[in-house]
Order: sequence, then structure tokens, then C-alpha cells
Amino acid sequence: MSDIVNKLWGFCHTLRHDGIDYGDYIEQLTYLLFLKMADERGAELPEGCDWQTLKSKSGVALTDHYTDVLRRLRGRPGLLGDIFAQSESRFSNPVNLKRLIALIDEDVWSEMQ
Repeated sequence: MSDIVNKLWGFCHTLRHDGIDYGDYIEQLTYLLFLKMADERGAELPEGCDWQTLKSKSGVALTDHYTDVLRRLRGRPGLLGDIFAQSESRFSNPVNLKRLIALIDEDVWSEMQ
């Protein structure tokens, strides 16, 4: 468990460079980790809202796409809509979002203990 905690706090450095504060840090990581773990487990998400599509974007197209993914998911019925109900992207710099996606993608989160 401490490995997971250390890894997540290590991501804080990337988020701080985008002006994201502590409260938003946890929120933004939660959304990205949910998308990554949904991919690992083969969960069905609306078309274009999946981890692989998110990973394929860069630059302003990435931040625009991530904002759209959050908007689409918060409008979904049921648990998915509940998870993303208040979601908003706090990323202003696409380089930082891309870096965080790459860092999250390095591990299989659904198998961590």
C-alpha cells in the first residue's frame, strides 16, 4: 500500500506545475486513475471516453478532449454519472496532462495492493 501512496504523491510534482492545489490534486488523479483502471478491466465506456483514446491525444487536442470526456461522463446515468458528477479538468497545460497520463500508464493499477 505504501508503494501506491508514494507513487501518487510523486505525481503531485507534475500537478503543482499546472497550478493544481491539494484538493484538486486528489480529484484529478481519481478521474484519470478511474479511466486507466476501467481500461485495464475492460469496462465499457462511451466511445472516445476510453484510456487509449486519451493517450493518443496531445497538445491542445488533449486538454480539449479530456474536458469533453469529463463532460460526457458526468452526464451519464447511474454510477458512472455519479462518479463524474462534479468533474472538471483543472489542467491548463497539455504537457502536464500528457506527462501525468504517461506516468499513470506505466503501471497496472488494478493489480496493485
